[in-house]
Amino acid sequence: MDRRYKHLNGEERGVILAEHRRGARLREIGDLLGRAPSTIGRELRRGSLGGEPSQPYCAQRGGAGYRARRKRCGRRRKLAPGGWLHDFVRGKLIHKRWSPEQIACKLKVMHPDDPTRLISHETIYAAIYAQPKGGLKAEMIAALRQHKASRGLRRTTLSGGSITPESLRIIHRPEEIEGRLVPGHWEGDLIKGAFNRSAVGTVVERKTRYLILSKMRGCTADAALEGFTRQMKRLPAALRKSMTYDRGSEMACHPELARRLKIDIWFCDPHAPWQRGSNENTNGLLRQFFPCRWISLSSPRHTANPDRPMDLETLCAIGATRRGWQRVRRMACAKPARGVWQRRGRRHTKSCL
Repeated sequence: MDRRYKHLNGEERGVILAEHRRGARLREIGDLLGRAPSTIGRELRRGSLGGEPSQPYCAQRGGAGYRARRKRCGRRRKLAPGGWLHDFVRGKLIHKRWSPEQIACKLKVMHPDDPTRLISHETIYAAIYAQPKGGLKAEMIAALRQHKASRGLRRTTLSGGSITPESLRIIHRPEEIEGRLVPGHWEGDLIKGAFNRSAVGTVVERKTRYLILSKMRGCTADAALEGFTRQMKRLPAALRKSMTYDRGSEMACHPELARRLKIDIWFCDPHAPWQRGSNENTNGLLRQFFPCRWISLSSPRHTANPDRPMDLETLCAIGATRRGWQRVRRMACAKPARGVWQRRGRRHTKSCL
């Protein structure tokens, strides 16, 4: 006997109607349909006038009652259109250009003791991508930093296997790096511009989240070698212990980079961005202010994109202070200059020139 429960269908309700008129007992009807007697009793009460089993049973009334109860069951949607939470999320996402994580954190700060006004970032993503195709869905996806039309892996082929020796895989990396115990261990990547004509190198320290931006002359291996060497040689030797990178072709010159910086280089597994989580999260924030077609750190207008207003005050939702981000905003909107700027919090960023 199948242990999975199945709801009654129209044919079974017709059998119940005929057997009930004939005067059959609940157990006899249940044995005939392979159902429990309690299931037959509930169906008779649902389809009888006034809910009394002694009254005549109507299959149409029973089916209508079943469908009405099904609509009321289950968890109610938090982001139902017209509600306060839906309007708040839509306004911050589209008009303020906040990320779903920032919106969820802001709600937690505003209403820490009201569960009805709290929502997770995954619920926001699910609500965005579950919408039917149309102008509203396209508008919300355009407000996200990644602009993905659907969630999931974008490619399934292996990459970078030829430049990655087995001895430099991340599984051989010392445990002290994984535990973020001491500073000096970095995660690196490139933020590429349109058609791979320009790039910005990002290097994040795993323990302190210290961020270094490197201006690249292109996306080639030679450009990455020169850019990372120029910026990281300014650091003390004690803070150049290791770098974890993905399997991109720009690291084809990794032996020379390791020799110049006297640093250990480790490579992540294919399609495993979580192994460089600090760098990936930082790149997501930087993408909001360095869109793909505007990556050119030598231009004073590299963030002047009217379609994506740079409201850095919104990052207070993830722990930034207003005064610190006002300094970031002034420097980002102006021509980059030499020096170091920082905000109160975990991340300190060095100028890329």
